[in-house]
Amino acid sequence: MTTMSEIQLTPDPRPLGKSGIMVSPIAWGMWRFGNASVDEGRRLIEAAFDAGITLFDTADIYGFNGSSGFGDAESLLGQVLAQTPELRARMVLATKGGIAPPVPYDQSGAYLMAALDASLRRLGVEQVDLYQVHRPDILTHPHDLARTLDDMIASGKVRAVGVSNFTLPQARALESFLAAPLASYQPEFSPLQLGPMTDGLFDLAMERDIAVLAWSPLGGGRLGDPKDDRGAAVAKALDVIAEQFAVSRAAATYSWLMAHPARVIPIVGSQRVERIAEAADAFKIRWTRQSWYDVLVAARGEKLP
Repeated sequence: MTTMSEIQLTPDPRPLGKSGIMVSPIAWGMWRFGNASVDEGRRLIEAAFDAGITLFDTADIYGFNGSSGFGDAESLLGQVLAQTPELRARMVLATKGGIAPPVPYDQSGAYLMAALDASLRRLGVEQVDLYQVHRPDILTHPHDLARTLDDMIASGKVRAVGVSNFTLPQARALESFLAAPLASYQPEFSPLQLGPMTDGLFDLAMERDIAVLAWSPLGGGRLGDPKDDRGAAVAKALDVIAEQFAVSRAAATYSWLMAHPARVIPIVGSQRVERIAEAADAFKIRWTRQSWYDVLVAARGEKLP
């Protein structure tokens, strides 16, 4: 019997698509960041740096509770950077726009450029490294959106652009009109949400060298506390690896995502220092094809063909 090869992950920086920007293989997300104090916010950011994370993902909608709070996460980050400006040089800063409550979506050129300027003001910076369109506005033609994104780059306010929650056809249509290549896709992806692995998104990302940033990599917390048979089966399969390498189930999950050849970058969403720190344990794991596929079979809920 031949020995199965192992998949060894490393914490080495990797390119953000074809942008020329180098990022960490794990990102930290600020969806729930707006509720912290400035001191607490700084501690969370420093915890991410300590875990080897350099890619920080926020959005203008983060902090919005349905009636107020729009921009709160960006504003808090801006306050942290104002107090400790040296942190900005250490991070790859990504934000998103295009959700306009209660519309809900607006990616017209006038709105999106104004949204970018508002984000820059809240963040207290002149440029973001990555600007992503948060969700597709069906009423904006991809040619018009592409022109806006190209203008953002030409203005010097944005280094690279990407999309979040776009379908594969929507992303392809937009890319066909862009002067600069898309640097990133940001889909939901976890062992409980396998869509990007099977709908062609990962295949296109590999074909065109586009970075994949996975939001909700722990299934929105469902993998931490499974409520159904499928979630329990996935958790059990992950725990086999977690126990073997003495890491948490969360770290095993991040590692499972990163083992895909699309080089998925999971976005850690925790706002607790200790949970951010454990993300670095993902690199302790060595997957065999058998162990990786065991998790996939549990995630599918059926045997592979």
